[in-house]
Order: sequence, then structure tokens, then C-alpha cells
Amino acid sequence: MDKTTKGDENKMTLNQLRYVVEAASSGSITEAAQRLFITQPSLTAAIHALEEELGITIFRRTNKGITLTVKGEEFLAYARQMLEQEAMIRERYGKKRAKKQLFCVSSQHYSFAVEAFVDLLREYRGKEYEFHMRETETYKILEDVGGLRSEVGVLYLNPANETIVRRAILDHGLRFTPLYRAEPHVFISKKNSLAKKEAIRLEDLADYPRLSYEQGSHNAFYYAEEIQSTLPVRKDIIVTDRATLFNLLIGLDGYTISSGIINEELNGEEIIARPLLVDDFMEIGYLTHAHIKLSRYAGRYIEKLCERIGSAVHDDGRQAR
Repeated sequence: MDKTTKGDENKMTLNQLRYVVEAASSGSITEAAQRLFITQPSLTAAIHALEEELGITIFRRTNKGITLTVKGEEFLAYARQMLEQEAMIRERYGKKRAKKQLFCVSSQHYSFAVEAFVDLLREYRGKEYEFHMRETETYKILEDVGGLRSEVGVLYLNPANETIVRRAILDHGLRFTPLYRAEPHVFISKKNSLAKKEAIRLEDLADYPRLSYEQGSHNAFYYAEEIQSTLPVRKDIIVTDRATLFNLLIGLDGYTISSGIINEELNGEEIIARPLLVDDFMEIGYLTHAHIKLSRYAGRYIEKLCERIGSAVHDDGRQAR
């Protein structure tokens, strides 16, 4: 906790703002204290003193950790803005080393989301930063952006999931902005016998193992990353990461159904996409908090995301994932 002189006990400090931001990001006082290199009692006392001074409750304490209250979410938005302004002042005028810049994205397993993240990092010239790129479960994306652990989330809507997912979006205080309507594609290995086809029908897939991403405790079909997830199949393989999925596509002649956008640098040259002949689509877009002003990094990331999707869609008529 900051050292104060008499009469200063009730003055909010930048360190207290940093403590709140770190605690909200961690979801745990213990983990936040470790990352801040202070003791847990000191962190708890600092946050409690801030809550007392402001007359609000920022965090709700539970046996599983901490969560933000409604007032806490509002306060966190202001705290982040103040810390960002401080960092900008230090970068321009300060002689001391600027503080680390923080930015987080949570996304379904899309290579264009990773590419946009790389583009942002290449543009950013800060000497120190801590940027997070979380490829994660669909419901976790909603929780991350709703809990302000990430500023931007990337996922899709379609007729099968829209009612349920839009309700969850509203419940988490979020806003969905569409970017691109993608037609369904099948991802397969170049060596797969289906690679000879210009387009694939559902019945063509019957003998091949289907690969999909695990959705944890919310493994209902409307949170699936793959459209047509309710299609009954004889062979099902569930994975947690993109590298494993693509390795199994090649090694086991498996397939997955997605938007069709492929990046050879990230996904390799062995994976190709073929149109799937079904009456369906994916409305790919991004999530932001409905009541929080985005940081400059979030704004630039969204611009990079739009650029990457636009480039992929117009590249030889291909769509990508």
C-alpha cells in the first residue's frame, strides 16, 4: 500500500488504480498480489481504503475469488482511462521509464484474430508491454469481456445460436458488432480424398472424423465454434487448441466446419478449405463492453481486424479462418 502523510489518507492514488485493474484482470486477490509484488494483506487494505473513500463496493468477494460489482465495472473503466493517460504523459514528457501497457483480446480460434494481434504489436513501439491473446471457449469470451479481463472478444452468430448467444451478450452488458458474413467451409488436409472436390456435401463427410473445440461446462450446441454442430456423426474428436486440431486434420483425415479463412503462415500449407453446400452462414463480429470506452489499443486492434478480414475475403476469392 502507498505511503501517505497525515491528511493524505483519503486521497486516491494511481497505485490504488493499478491494484484494482490488476485484481480485476486476475479475478483473485492472491494472484494479483503476486503479480504486483506486494503482500495480500497490503493489496486488500489498499482496495478496501479506496472503497471506503469513494463509498462504493468495487469487488464482490466469494469463495472462488472476486468479481466486479456494477459500480466496480464503471469505476474500472475510469481507472483504466486514467492509467492510460498517465502512461501517455510519461511517454511524452517523463524521464522515468513508462509503465507496462496492458491489452487483452479473447477470441474463438481464428487465425485472422491472431494476425490482427500481431499487426498491432508490430505497430506498437513501447519498450514495455503486456498484451494477452486468449483463444478460448465461447462462453469464456463473454465472461472475459463482461468482466473487463479483455477489451475485445471475437466470435460468430448464426441462425442456430443467435437467440441464446445474443441473450448472453445482453446479460453480460456487451455489444456485438458484425464484421463479415461467411459461407460455411470444410477444412481438410490436401491429402484427403475430398480435396479433389470443388465443393462438399454433408453426406460426403460421413466416413471422416469430425473435429471440434471443447466448450467446457457450456458445451451446448449454441456455444459451439463449428456450425452444423448438431449434425449426428459416427466419429467425433474434441480438442482444445488450434494446433492439435490441424495436426489431427492431417494425421487422421479429419475435418472441421468453419468460416473458410486460411492463413498459410499460421496454419501451414497442408490445410485447405472447400465450400460446404448447406443453407447456413456465420456472422463473424467482435464484442465490446456496452458502457466502457475502448482504449487506443482496442480501437487499433479492431481496425487491424477489419483490415485482415477484408484482405482475406478479397484474396483470390478465398475466405479464411
